[in-house]
Amino acid sequence: MPGKRDRFGIGVVGSGFIVRDCHLVAYADAEFRVVGLTSRTRSTAEEVARLRGVPSVFDSVEAMLDAGGVDILDVAVPPQDQPEILRRILAHPKRPRGILAQKPMAMTIEQAREIVSECQRAGVVLQVNQNMRYDHSVRALKHLLDRGELGDPVLATIDMRAIPHWMPWAEGLRSLSTFIMSIHHLDTFRYWLGNPDRVLASTRPDPRTRFPHADGINLYILEYDNGARACSWDDVWTGPAREGGGADIGIRWRFEGTRGTALGTIGWPGWPDRVPSTMDYSTVADSQWHRPRWPEAWFPDAFAGPMAGLMIALENGTEPDISGADNLGTIALCEAVLRAATEHRAVAPAP
Repeated sequence: MPGKRDRFGIGVVGSGFIVRDCHLVAYADAEFRVVGLTSRTRSTAEEVARLRGVPSVFDSVEAMLDAGGVDILDVAVPPQDQPEILRRILAHPKRPRGILAQKPMAMTIEQAREIVSECQRAGVVLQVNQNMRYDHSVRALKHLLDRGELGDPVLATIDMRAIPHWMPWAEGLRSLSTFIMSIHHLDTFRYWLGNPDRVLASTRPDPRTRFPHADGINLYILEYDNGARACSWDDVWTGPAREGGGADIGIRWRFEGTRGTALGTIGWPGWPDRVPSTMDYSTVADSQWHRPRWPEAWFPDAFAGPMAGLMIALENGTEPDISGADNLGTIALCEAVLRAATEHRAVAPAP
């Protein structure tokens, strides 16, 4: 966490459930200082501000910046609206020192590149809220990998059988699961293994989702020239669990290296209950299974992580841990999944 947690004034753009129940809860628990809130609907913003103790509500992001005291803007709006909001922020004479943008940063790689360039030209530090990197099991595995405990990577898998709640703004986008759900897992594979060299993918519509879409259920394989492989089954159908059939809902991940194996679960499908993720691992060093556990959960606790990463970057004058420039690799992976599934061929991501 940053040295002085309330040093930076945070303004929040948006007042949906993810702001109400994750961002603001996590920031309060971490003792971050939120100074204001603005949203498209003022009555909703006022309701959320009262619930979470935010001192001021503004009619626009410009009004919030005019008031002063905003060092960081947390922009939590639908992805199709985010580029225009970011440009309004960058054009303001009192623009903030840092911006936390939501993922996806944009719905195309071209738009994402433009956002990164515009923030760089304006001298504003851009962090992207890829909060799965701060899930405790995901981060614990990264720690093992950085220490070389599991040896060279062989195979990483994520098996998702969970039913997301698609927000109304998802209808009509060029992508459903890839840019909204699979983006979490694609970014996690990049966090663990780096950028892949090729992507193979297959997608099909989700029978439960009524509006037109192509990528509901996503299956994809990431190939690395060093021999490592990663794959995920992002199954948002999971069988007729909502239609009267038995339910088997959850997310499991597995990482196999030349010197060890790690197994984990992701707790967010249990939301609104606070369900911690888990990790078990064993290495050839001692042949025992180790099972660390923690009380925190991805929803809402991990949402403090990307904000803390941005604060640390501002304190130290360094690149943030999930910078906009780095996140271009994740957007490029999303593009590659869509192309590979549509064109039925291997695709090399091009950030």
